[in-house]
Amino acid sequence: MKARRGVPPEASPAPGIPLEAVPAESEFTVAEPVPTDDVASADRSPRQRRRGSTLSAVLGASLLLAAVGAVLLSAAFDRPARVGAVGHDAPVNGGASIASDISAHNSPTLVRDPVRPSNLVVSTRIDTPFYSCSLHVSSDDGATWRQTAIPAPKGEEAKCWAPDVAFSADGTLYLIFVTLKGSGNRPHAVWLSTSKDDGRTLSAPRKVLGPLAFQVRVAADPVKPGRLYLTWLEAEGGDLANLKFTNTGNPIEAARSDNGGASWTQPVRVSSPARQRVVTPSPVVGPKGELYVLYVDLGQDTLDYEGEHNGQGGPPYPGPYSLVLARSRDGGATWDESPVDDRLVPISRFVVFFPPSPSVAVDRAGRIYAAFHDSRFGDADVMLWTLEPRAARWQGPMRVNDTKLHDGTSQYLPKLAVAPDGRLDVLYYDRRSDPANIMTRVSLQSSFNHGQSFTHAVTLSSRSFDSRIGFGAKEGLPDLGSRLGLISENRFALGAWTDTRAGTQATQKQDIADAAVAVRAPSGLSDAARYALRYGALLLGLVGLSLLGLWAAALRPNPGARARGASRRTRRLGHARDQDR
Repeated sequence: MKARRGVPPEASPAPGIPLEAVPAESEFTVAEPVPTDDVASADRSPRQRRRGSTLSAVLGASLLLAAVGAVLLSAAFDRPARVGAVGHDAPVNGGASIASDISAHNSPTLVRDPVRPSNLVVSTRIDTPFYSCSLHVSSDDGATWRQTAIPAPKGEEAKCWAPDVAFSADGTLYLIFVTLKGSGNRPHAVWLSTSKDDGRTLSAPRKVLGPLAFQVRVAADPVKPGRLYLTWLEAEGGDLANLKFTNTGNPIEAARSDNGGASWTQPVRVSSPARQRVVTPSPVVGPKGELYVLYVDLGQDTLDYEGEHNGQGGPPYPGPYSLVLARSRDGGATWDESPVDDRLVPISRFVVFFPPSPSVAVDRAGRIYAAFHDSRFGDADVMLWTLEPRAARWQGPMRVNDTKLHDGTSQYLPKLAVAPDGRLDVLYYDRRSDPANIMTRVSLQSSFNHGQSFTHAVTLSSRSFDSRIGFGAKEGLPDLGSRLGLISENRFALGAWTDTRAGTQATQKQDIADAAVAVRAPSGLSDAARYALRYGALLLGLVGLSLLGLWAAALRPNPGARARGASRRTRRLGHARDQDR
């Protein structure tokens, strides 16, 4: 017999007595409340419980699988960066393979024509056997080179020295150089030649600066054709014979031309008068035409600035240097100062007339990078500082070279370049392969995240070479030059450096070598898409685990609920029997 809802079978009228015959006052009335959820849950059939728990399990497992898929998808498009040397290094200057040519080529500046990109130009300084300079051009991305004769200015001695080059936005090449005078090789004037055919021919030089201009550099505006800047150290006096300054306070100055060097503004002081020993102005023009000049403040270093070492090698100056960036937003008319780091630790002695130069680069977003060497960790390391757009403080230093700390080897004289896609490359001399810290090679590292991390070093030089060969070697102050050369494009980089493998300490022969690296940028989803997938995966995973937890709980028996349900049914049965009686 099937009982009505809420009426146990035992509470039905006795057989043979019509339901209508039961007195009204004896009609069964449920006095207790409707069963609670736990009783209802306990009273559900096993099939219903299995159906609900199975749905939770399927849905939870599906969400977990979706979470795993989202994580895998966030990394599925990732492809690591690859930077590797292409072919072998090769000499730039034609005399590299001629034993009788013992010229000491160093301090290369390497530039690329923005209009005809396969055309490259390298300028070099020559220190021995005579002070001179050279210009080399390539029309095949550096595969082959030929030398262009630099015309001598009328009335000057044939002593071209310390050249520098730059391409303007319209593809015009600008070459500057210094002429020396007399037995003391006094800087007599600064000259400018131009070329419309990528350096194959040069115009007659035009005088742009007078005597005692040291460390002259040229920079071109990347947007405005014909806009040029010169920066230099203006010396009021010096003991040229002994390669030292006899007075402090020599300023760094700058001048601008808006007509391709035909005329120039009056020189403007760049360095603060409070900085009495400044050297190595290194200029670069930013994407909006702003001019930056990075230089070194030697502080109280009389050892190098005033030449107290008398041209002899030995321990470096023990005090700190400062790395300083000067900035002009009005074409060089006014300047403000941004100190980069005031705790630089010198790595060696040097000749103050041609010291090692720091390097500065600016990307298209206006992010500024500065690099120099430093020995704060016990040996020479390459350090990088970064100034984000609109930031007031520099980040860093970041130690670039991937050698072990305190390994006793030197990495030094970094050169920076930024590719159009924002990749930052750093080229430097590297002695990690020689525990004696003498033989050097040339290494390159790249950053695809604005200097936050770098790839492992790639060696550009096919063999190590002796760092003790060059001007000053006999006195224990060998000089590999003031800088290296580097250009960076999206898919490759080309470096140029001073190489001594064909020289000896007796000949002091130095050559310029170059080598290329191929670059494949890392690929993947944007950071926003990657984070969205990974945080979405986390949420899906948590929901899926919760549903699986509910499924597992439903499979476990609940004795308490069953006991309470049984107790309440017993009480209702007893109450019904009392009513019957």
